[in-house]
Amino acid sequence: MKLLLAALLITLGLSAHASADEALSLTAQETYNLVQEKGDQILFVDVRDPVEIMFIGFTDVVDINIPFMLADRTSFLADKGRFAMSRNPEFAAGIEQALKDKGLSSDALIITMCRSGSSRGKPSADYLLENGFSNVKYIDHGFQGSGAKDGKKAGMRIVNGWQNAGLPWSMKLNPEKIYLPE
Repeated sequence: MKLLLAALLITLGLSAHASADEALSLTAQETYNLVQEKGDQILFVDVRDPVEIMFIGFTDVVDINIPFMLADRTSFLADKGRFAMSRNPEFAAGIEQALKDKGLSSDALIITMCRSGSSRGKPSADYLLENGFSNVKYIDHGFQGSGAKDGKKAGMRIVNGWQNAGLPWSMKLNPEKIYLPE
């Protein structure tokens, strides 16, 4: 019993000492549940480039789409077979405005979501923490989820994430929520 209690205290102590400048993750289902229960107290942001959303899908459960990184169509990286990505200079200001529009302060819970969770979801959440927002999390495995490790569908994004959790989404973009550069 003492060993169990000691293990519990160590676990709680470690979690309490998590870095304040590193965002913690939520699952897609946890995020959906939070939005259903406390949606008026949360800002849920899709941080993908809108062109990516157009080809992968969108959930109208998000409050808004504010891309963290934008594809630079003038800079093709031939060695990587993709366009370069650059940070959206309006990202933090867009988040501030979205909080204000929803009647929330900068300490309200902000949840970010990208395609996989790791390439923009977590980095965008960490960026917000570094820039004065105190309560930020991201969706682990993002919108599309992870690739299968083996089998006929190896590499296909059919594991975890928003889509694979059976949560609401469609290929239709909501023009009132999608990012439109000025």
